[in-house]
Amino acid sequence: MAYDGFHRFVNKISRVKRLDANISDGRLHRCLNAIELSFLGLGTMLGSGLYVLTGVLAKEVAGPAVIISYLIAGFCSMFAALSYAEFGARVPKAGSTYVFVYVTVGEIVAFLMGWEMILEYLVGSAAIARSWSGYLNTLTNYRISQFILENITGGPWDVPFLAAYPDFFAFIVVMIAMTFVAMGTKLSANIFSAFTVLNLCIIVFFTIMGCIYGDLDNWRVGGFAPYGFSGIMAAAAPCFYAYVGFDAITTTGEEAKNPAKTVPRALGVALTVASISYVAMSASLTLIVPFYDINPAGALPAAFEYLNLPWAEYITGVGALLGITVELMTFMFALPRCIYAMASDGLLCAAFARIHPWSKTPLVATVAFGLLTGIFAIIFDLAALVQFLAIGTLLSYSVVSLSVIILRYRPAAIGNTLENTDHDSSTDPQDYGKLKKRYARFAFLSSEPGKVPAYAALIMAISIFVFCIVIVNGTTFILELRAWVLVLVVLLVVMVTASLLVISMHQQNCTPLNFKVPCVPFVPALSVFFNFILMANLSGVTWIRFGIWVTLGMTVYFTYGMHHSKEGLRQSSEDEVELNETDAILPESAQAFELNLEDNDPTQQSNKLKYGSDDVVSKDTAKGELDQANSANN
Repeated sequence: MAYDGFHRFVNKISRVKRLDANISDGRLHRCLNAIELSFLGLGTMLGSGLYVLTGVLAKEVAGPAVIISYLIAGFCSMFAALSYAEFGARVPKAGSTYVFVYVTVGEIVAFLMGWEMILEYLVGSAAIARSWSGYLNTLTNYRISQFILENITGGPWDVPFLAAYPDFFAFIVVMIAMTFVAMGTKLSANIFSAFTVLNLCIIVFFTIMGCIYGDLDNWRVGGFAPYGFSGIMAAAAPCFYAYVGFDAITTTGEEAKNPAKTVPRALGVALTVASISYVAMSASLTLIVPFYDINPAGALPAAFEYLNLPWAEYITGVGALLGITVELMTFMFALPRCIYAMASDGLLCAAFARIHPWSKTPLVATVAFGLLTGIFAIIFDLAALVQFLAIGTLLSYSVVSLSVIILRYRPAAIGNTLENTDHDSSTDPQDYGKLKKRYARFAFLSSEPGKVPAYAALIMAISIFVFCIVIVNGTTFILELRAWVLVLVVLLVVMVTASLLVISMHQQNCTPLNFKVPCVPFVPALSVFFNFILMANLSGVTWIRFGIWVTLGMTVYFTYGMHHSKEGLRQSSEDEVELNETDAILPESAQAFELNLEDNDPTQQSNKLKYGSDDVVSKDTAKGELDQANSANN
């Protein structure tokens, strides 16, 4: 009895979302083309990371070799983006990671990913708003902060987790961004496009000035990589965070025109242009100013102050504000769409799923979480939460990559596929997810199609995670050649290799798609490794904070989401219909029984019973069904 209850509970939290027959239908307005989606992705990446992070990393962590750090980070981001591109082509729905995991892994993991995305965009938006205000404060020679401290607060606040002073400008810019986002998708997209074009013009301008005023001696004095290889790799992790946000493109699945094609193209274009921009800007900065003279507070405008070019300084400063503004707007654009997707499935309050009839946007979610973002921005010191945000984002990237592996070995095709296209003629669709015939001797790996690859992917992910923890935190033991750690590392490598081999021994689903991740399962496995190695470098305090956020999310799910899940209600409704049909048939069928006892043959092992006309069942079965029918009639 207890086992049955536990089994029902597991089935509830692991149910997957079934997509409608016409997956492209949606309540939001489809109006975004590939160019507008590309600008949306660029807006999330070419903001505070470009104008704030570059100077800090160049001066304090990697020197001019920050260029290589950005290339490494872009390369790692590409692997995660490939998985998002395949899901974006398959499942053109709002919600990005949340909906991708819901159709693949199950409800509770999907809720966790959606809950993490809310944290990412909410606190990320507040942090960007404070960055915008801080940049403006720098351009005014800190007059804004001095005025507030002297005339409003009477001095800095000295309270843990709170900012030194209330940042009213951050609140104002959040409210302005929220207003434009709430007014409609097309209007928001036009603003994204206009601001991003201006931002790209500033990047081209800065690059040209770097070519004109740059001096290669700045790379020779002190060296190109003054902090060595360790500095390059140390900078690669925060550089990776600069690329965070490209998944905002996939949150527009219900608003993109022909998303099966436009979403993968936009992801590719956005990542390529962002990588080129980061390399060009960091190269120009370190050529104009020696890395040890960089002003990290406002590195790019200060570079022209170093050259005594005030006109160029103000042009770059305004460009920085434009870049950070569009980054804020794209984050606030993506946030309500994640909430809308979860509320549409019943996992959050239904009010957040309401679409305004004129703007065709989730207005309630936009306003409610816009106000919450503004409150965060005005009072909280969010600098310490950067790593807190990173852990959830990296986890999302890893789960999406694993979902690609799981989905690729499932027998049934999910989402958008290419119509009127023949499957691989050498593969029978009935073999999808099964052990390949040439490995028939490994019969112990045969099971329900797709099940063994899914378990192997899980074992692989756990092994990679433990391997990364050991490599990052056990370097000293490895260099000392401690036997136990060497054996553990070898064992983990063997488990990862064996898991990949087991997955590869099964037949992939060859259903044609508009975009596919190449070299599955190896490319998604590399993405998981890159993400986990960065997660392993995060502090223990960050893991504790993330655990608290997850606990809060699970409380919301078990008290509300699990009981209001539309997928759960649909399954319960279907089960009730089947039960009612069975109850209606059973009393009528009981009247059709005729006993045909064969008393002349006492040695006969089973007396027969004729049901209806010619159907035959055992005497014991008939007797049981007659008893049930009589009970029902009574």
